[in-house]
This record gives sequence, structure tokens and C-alpha cells, in this order.
Amino acid sequence: MNSVAEREDTIVQEITIKGAAERIFAALLDPAELMEWWRAAGKFEVTHVETDLRVGGKWLMRVKGNCGPTGYSIVTGVYQEIDPPHALVFTWSRPEENEPESTVRWDLKEEDGMTRVRVTHSGLTSEEWRTRNSGWTIVVGLLRDYVERNG
Repeated sequence: MNSVAEREDTIVQEITIKGAAERIFAALLDPAELMEWWRAAGKFEVTHVETDLRVGGKWLMRVKGNCGPTGYSIVTGVYQEIDPPHALVFTWSRPEENEPESTVRWDLKEEDGMTRVRVTHSGLTSEEWRTRNSGWTIVVGLLRDYVERNG
């Protein structure tokens, strides 16, 4: 797993997961699965997910833990691209924290039973927002562990 900063306002994480891109893509979209894997003991856990799975559809995720002044955070956005099982793009913001809207892109490329997953979070216009959104290393590791454990 390595982080590559392509631009000053971007965080990039890559990981290889043993599993089909189709299976990984499903884990990114299914609310029940997101609540199952998007959790790190003692740090954060997703407790609620809403999705309208279409381009232009909205999504919302409630995260409990070391998140913001209230101990939880609401993250929202709009789906911009849904291309199973290759690409998923959506906007990302925390309105109650006055976080400016940014963009998250997941790219999946499968070869020989392994899938290279790359998440790119762009539009992070300040050091504060890059730091606030720097948990992608953990998130892609959680996704890998979940998919490899649950097939």
C-alpha cells in the first residue's frame, strides 16, 4: 500500500485485494456491507448509510468515533459516475463542519483474481482538510480485510 500525492490538493491510496472487482464494487455500494467493514476499533465506525444509487443520486454516511466536536460526523455527497465494477465517483463533504465539497474516485482493475484498488480524494484545498481526510490508508485496508475474509 502506498500513498501518492499527485497534486497538492489530492490524497491517493492504492491497494491490491485478493478478489473480484465485482465483489469489491458491491462492498463499496451496499449500505449493510459499508456498515460492516468501514470501522476501525477505537477510531471510527459507520453507523448509518443512505444511498440513491444513480448518477445524480445522493448518499449520506454517519460516522461515530473520533470525528468532529460531537463525536460523530455526517458525510454526504452526490454520485457522479457509477461504472460497475470499474469506477465509482462521488462528491464528499461534511456540511456541519463547513468542509468544502471535494471528490472521491474509486478505480478498480482486476487481473488474475487480484484487483488493484485506487482511491483518489481531490479538491482538498487546505492542509486542514487534507489532514481531516487522511484516513484513506485505514479505509482501503479495512476494505481489503473485509473482502478477503468474506469472499
